[in-house]
Amino acid sequence: MADHDRVEGSAKQAEGKIKEGVGKMTGDQKLQAEGKGKQAEGKIQNAVGGIKDSLKD
Repeated sequence: MADHDRVEGSAKQAEGKIKEGVGKMTGDQKLQAEGKGKQAEGKIQNAVGGIKDSLKD
């Protein structure tokens, strides 16, 4: 079973992509930056989850 961090990290990445896309469509640079930040946060969390999963095996 996937680690909670991986699931949550993937959700953050998806949320970030949506925010970034909406920011691009509306010209809102702050929203774009928030989206990119959320994606980076999600990638890190996903990586931590992957490490936890490999340590379990």
